[in-house]
Amino acid sequence: MKIKCLDKGYIEVMSNTCKGDLLVVNAARCSFDKEHEVFDYHKDSKLIDYLAKHQHLLPFRHPQATLRIHAPIFVLRQLGKHQVGFSWSEVSRRYITNRPEFYYPEPEEWRPAAENVKQGSSDEPLPEYVQKYSDESLEETYSLALHYYDAMLDDGVCAEQARMLLPQSMYTTTVTTGSLLGWFHMFKLRSEAHTQRESQAYAAAVNEAMSYLFPESWRALCEHSL
Repeated sequence: MKIKCLDKGYIEVMSNTCKGDLLVVNAARCSFDKEHEVFDYHKDSKLIDYLAKHQHLLPFRHPQATLRIHAPIFVLRQLGKHQVGFSWSEVSRRYITNRPEFYYPEPEEWRPAAENVKQGSSDEPLPEYVQKYSDESLEETYSLALHYYDAMLDDGVCAEQARMLLPQSMYTTTVTTGSLLGWFHMFKLRSEAHTQRESQAYAAAVNEAMSYLFPESWRALCEHSL
């Protein structure tokens, strides 16, 4: 399962706990030394709703999902603030020198600053000349960064230092494993209205993936926690 984000980004499901919804209810029933072998959509869905509604969240820590995330660095650093319940492995440009890939927003995606700095940006459109200038500035910056990056490597500078020239809009890739509850916390915070729009795109993709992998648990968490 692969879900597109932004111009070149994506998240891809690499592995996940099979029968994750069943694991949630069996973890909850462990206190009474009970276990179901097959998910009962009547009884077990009710139990999942009860757990989510009353914030008995420990059972939601047991199922896990591993996603391959391809995102601009500035987006990934926002997602990466969520450390509890996660393990991350990331592509390292200490060791690879293949051509960097950069994020290019569409001209109409350039946004003005918001009056409230905590909001980051507003939804008001920018004048076309500002959009055009921003596009041209971005392209010029990328071209210069690539030129000097390649020149450093050609001159024998090590990749781990030459990478300092590359902008934070460069795409990188991680393999990220998180608990169901961890992914929910990430989705909840990164889908809020004041979150940067580019990060919201990845939160939406996580929502789509988790809804598919753990339908009953994810539905209950969203209904009772958002």
